[in-house]
Amino acid sequence: MSKSAPNISIVAHQNNGLTLFQKLGLAIGFIGLFILILAFFNVSFPNKTLWFSISIISILLGIIIYARSTYLNRPEGISNNGLFHKSFTNKGVSAWIIGILLTSFYVALYWFPKYLGLGENGEANTGIVGFFDPLSLLLNGKIASQWFVYGTLYTVAILGLGYKFILKYRHNKYQLVRTISVMFFQLGFAFLIPEILEKLNPGKEYFAKDLKNMWPLNYYFFNDWHLKGLLNGGNLGLFMLVFGIAMIFIISPILTYFYGKRWYCSWVCGCGGLAETAGDSFRHLSNSTKKAWKIERWMIHSVLVFSFVMTIAVIFTFLSNNPELSIITKSQFIYGIVIFLVVFTGALYIFKRKDMDTDAIYTMLTLVAIIIISILINYFSNNQNILFIDSYKLREWYGFAIGSAFSGVVGVGFYPLLGNRVWCRFGCPMAAILGLQQRLFSKFRITTNGGQCISCGNCTTHCEMGIDVRSYAQKGENIVRSSCVGCGICSAVCPRGVLKLENGNEEGRINANEILLGNDVNLMDLLNKK
Repeated sequence: MSKSAPNISIVAHQNNGLTLFQKLGLAIGFIGLFILILAFFNVSFPNKTLWFSISIISILLGIIIYARSTYLNRPEGISNNGLFHKSFTNKGVSAWIIGILLTSFYVALYWFPKYLGLGENGEANTGIVGFFDPLSLLLNGKIASQWFVYGTLYTVAILGLGYKFILKYRHNKYQLVRTISVMFFQLGFAFLIPEILEKLNPGKEYFAKDLKNMWPLNYYFFNDWHLKGLLNGGNLGLFMLVFGIAMIFIISPILTYFYGKRWYCSWVCGCGGLAETAGDSFRHLSNSTKKAWKIERWMIHSVLVFSFVMTIAVIFTFLSNNPELSIITKSQFIYGIVIFLVVFTGALYIFKRKDMDTDAIYTMLTLVAIIIISILINYFSNNQNILFIDSYKLREWYGFAIGSAFSGVVGVGFYPLLGNRVWCRFGCPMAAILGLQQRLFSKFRITTNGGQCISCGNCTTHCEMGIDVRSYAQKGENIVRSSCVGCGICSAVCPRGVLKLENGNEEGRINANEILLGNDVNLMDLLNKK
């Protein structure tokens, strides 16, 4: 009896076994992870520096070997074969195990670092934190903290899995450039430069952290300890203060106007960088239903309001307690905030209300009115804490609920279950601000060619932000969504070239009323009006 012919279909899942080099890559990578696990259980290594180096190099080398074996033996292009057949990428047992392990690590990192080996009350580090001491001493001259461990592992993940991402999308120049950009900013601006600056300035208060983070993502920027560190940090500290404020009010709005929020969310941001690299295998798990979209809008803008109110309260308290360190008084600050809110919301209502949903307009006006009235009543009642809330308590609530639980525990720990952009979609205040700017004051859009769309659904399936891209493409409607991070994967996976990322004139950018497929529009008349 003759054997049946092998199944060579590109969508077949019967022949998806691992090759020899894929197994070798996984074995080398797991050796590196196993060494870290031994360190976690406080195993004593005779030469900590050597074993630490072996661990990190093994992890990176394992990823490189696995990625090259996986993608270089296939034709250039995206290979998502078997995503819904694998436990790891389809919410199976292995996905739940990874999710639980990641969540547990983040819980320990934020609230129980002593279980990671962090020394308390001057004690020496042990466990996995102590394992990172040699690298920390080399870079910043101090023993490691749990945040140094986290930053190192974070950077290793983006570098290693960024290389895997590059091989997978090597046919697409846009994906190559933006991935290299994310890897560069994470390695340099988020990891190496801040650590080296701290070593070069040992006598000054700590003022350098992730240099590319800005308010409101960097929610502690206006906290008293951070402001004092900047003000007492000499010329470099003053530069970081001015640069941080310029990033918020000048650099970010200008770049978003020309390029959309993608300049930050997909090219610079560490959260986005980890999502794009380590989380690429889970992007298809993002919910694209209308119900999820509604929840997303309410949640992310609620976090933005929370962040804004918390920041006002913290700055007011700082100005009240440290008048000698500031160039403005608390009275000037309060009047400035009120004037800003009135002018900003008035300008939005006058010039951009046609581009906003009715419920969004009235919700915004109501919130602004409540905030202004509360600020003024509280100020004239000589209350030390603006908005009748203790600013330190407000900061603690925000730091726990948003800065730790949401951005870390849920935002990364739930990658294998809810997709790779949970934090960016539902909780990041930075994404909310940039999204509003992108929607109302930007040249960026994704144009579509409805006549070429075959409704395959690849774009919607692999949109990490849960946007139903296909519904736009079928109509030939430009995609102008606040949540879109401009990653370009929808365009990369489209087999017909329907989608294109563009920066153009604002006129005609939002064309929600133009349905280019059907009998109700004269296409020639529409084109002549362009």
